[in-house]
Amino acid sequence: MTIRAYRDADEKAVVGLWRACGLVRPQNDPRKDIRRKLKVNPEWFLVGEHDGRVVASAMVGYEGHRGWINYLAVEPRFQRTGFGRALMDEAERILRAAGCPKINLQVRTNNEAAVAFYRQLGFAVDDVVSLGKRLEVD
Repeated sequence: MTIRAYRDADEKAVVGLWRACGLVRPQNDPRKDIRRKLKVNPEWFLVGEHDGRVVASAMVGYEGHRGWINYLAVEPRFQRTGFGRALMDEAERILRAAGCPKINLQVRTNNEAAVAFYRQLGFAVDDVVSLGKRLEVD
């Protein structure tokens, strides 16, 4: 897999990938999320390409206090092949270079496979409650 920055031509493939991985929710329009990300560190919107096709993605962010990973996705047939780990390694490299001291990410409580994946990468469950407030209705 080759990791590169997202390109406008990737939109359809990335949205399809997110749908295949169960990441799209009614309250989040994936195309709007892509446009929002492209306004802030667009080069940190990573895609993984295999045989000329987008098969993985990750949005990397940093606001000066914590790094964040969003929309980490690997096409189901390529899960458990190292593609997710490779994307996370690249995200960590980017964040370390930016001086980021800690990476945060959110996983739905019923996604035990994702929690296990992140634990294998050295992540631990933080004793926090995640709160959110919609500022824009998608």
